[in-house]
Amino acid sequence: MGIFSKIFKSKDDDAEKTVKPAANAPGALTADAKKAAPAAKVQVKPDPNAFRYLSMPLVTEKATDLAMFNKYCFIVPKSVNKSEVLKKVINAYGVKPIKINFVQKAGKLVRYGRRFGETKAYKKAIVTLKAGDKIELYEGV
Repeated sequence: MGIFSKIFKSKDDDAEKTVKPAANAPGALTADAKKAAPAAKVQVKPDPNAFRYLSMPLVTEKATDLAMFNKYCFIVPKSVNKSEVLKKVINAYGVKPIKINFVQKAGKLVRYGRRFGETKAYKKAIVTLKAGDKIELYEGV
């Protein structure tokens, strides 16, 4: 609460202080009715930019072995953080990860004849899902 909110009360503050009906009043929900009422589901809008953050799935032997443990690997940009990856996995695949880990992969020095260079460095995201969830991306790999 700020200083101005103490001085200038809005009409919304007065409306929040209205009296709630008693538990035994007609039209009031009982404890059993509250449990039986369906919970509101959060609808996720598909994000067309989700695959900018999840650049590509990493398909290697180690990544396919991790898929048995409901862990999936993706190559992501270096600037991305865990909360952004969480949102993009939910939007792209419709599953909610329980854990996200990152691995920074450094570029390796290579030599082609007399020329020296370096391979690209990248960031790998390891996404862990619940036991019943899975991403259909790895089927048949």
